[in-house]
Amino acid sequence: MWKDIPVPFYLSVHFFEVLNPKQILQGAKPVLSQRGPYVYREYRYKTNITFHDNDTVSYLEYRNLFFQPHLSNGTEDEYIVVPNIMLMGAAVMMEKLPKVVKIFLSEILSTMNQEAFMNRTVGEIMWGYEDSLINAINAIVPGLIPFKGKFGLFAGFNNSNSGLFTVNTGMKNISQVHMVDSWNGLKKVNYWRSSQCNMINGTAGEMWPPFMSPTSLEFYSPDACRSMTLVYEQSGKFKGVPTYRFVAPKTLFANGTDYPPNEGFCPCLQSGIQNVSSCRLNAPMFISHPHFYNADPSLVEAVEGLNPSKEQHGLFLDVHPMTGIPMNCSIKLQLNLYIREVSGISQTKNIKPVVLPLLWFAESGSIEGSVLKQFYTNLVLLPSVLDYLQYILLGLSVPLIMAAAVLMAMPKRMDAEKSPSAPGRQSQAPPSSSESTPLLQDTDPPEAGRC
Repeated sequence: MWKDIPVPFYLSVHFFEVLNPKQILQGAKPVLSQRGPYVYREYRYKTNITFHDNDTVSYLEYRNLFFQPHLSNGTEDEYIVVPNIMLMGAAVMMEKLPKVVKIFLSEILSTMNQEAFMNRTVGEIMWGYEDSLINAINAIVPGLIPFKGKFGLFAGFNNSNSGLFTVNTGMKNISQVHMVDSWNGLKKVNYWRSSQCNMINGTAGEMWPPFMSPTSLEFYSPDACRSMTLVYEQSGKFKGVPTYRFVAPKTLFANGTDYPPNEGFCPCLQSGIQNVSSCRLNAPMFISHPHFYNADPSLVEAVEGLNPSKEQHGLFLDVHPMTGIPMNCSIKLQLNLYIREVSGISQTKNIKPVVLPLLWFAESGSIEGSVLKQFYTNLVLLPSVLDYLQYILLGLSVPLIMAAAVLMAMPKRMDAEKSPSAPGRQSQAPPSSSESTPLLQDTDPPEAGRC
């Protein structure tokens, strides 16, 4: 189960289409429309599995994604208007350059027909599209971006691994099983500004140590470039199997002002979004909950078309506490781009500063079928039967014990009754025949001479 996870995982992607791109360039509030979901079946498998002498094991986990038309609301060939991520990201990154340099670069962008917004297919945005800007950047500043030819938001997500994980086997201490020892050989990352924020805590997000307590759980997410802590919300059952539900606390993406331990993730804007530019090529990218759920209300008010709700946009993990195995989960994140007018870059015109949602996705999975049946039988049904059986055996043992006590007492009583010296009893002579048969005796003595 650990090597080749039998749980069916699905990646559901929702895009935010920009309905008023021309008006945004004149300073208007962005108006968005959610598109999708575009659903992909996700297969995971581990390779390069190596056990070490210090009770750890290393592995690479790969993900393969396959589009599921019957589960999707749309196709990969549909066109969507979204921000030109390469252009808008580069504009903010060039803000501190001399103005004359920015004007020169803006002219170059114009000759390549680069605009602030683009109309691309879902497949192109997901898996990559040819862009002359990429070739220009690679020619002018080699090595600035880690890809060539194509750019796609999920280009590095499919047919790829999430890094080399080394985790504890729990051979000597079961409470440490699945806990991450290192990631890509690192005991901590160097993306953030504090030692606490750079720590690699918890597991790899697949399983947790058994005998969990209803408090919290931790895991390291390479996609978010950080460790995450979820908190216990409630106990429940998933198809008959008892679970603990863990959810994201409001402090998960809070800024350093509202939650000082998160100061290391700054520079920050409003609470509810996290700046990931330090692990995303310094591009002005932010992650958050979908629709800015649990975020500062000003983020929701800055755009039109968002409706945050816990039921649709809150992430959760339902874990079987005795084994630490997730029974049902849905991890949801939103990707946002910070855009604004940049002096000297004519393509940005009069865009007002705004954190613009690009898309949100959910990685969901639940144990089902034969795996669920086996899990339920071994960890729920059999323990329940054994639990009831002990009470049945206890109930049957009471009359057996009583019967045994009676049988043990009977010989003693019989012996006591046969004993002549038994207290409370006196020996008596057997009754005479006259005493015993008075009705057979003559009442008068016989007369002489009578026959």
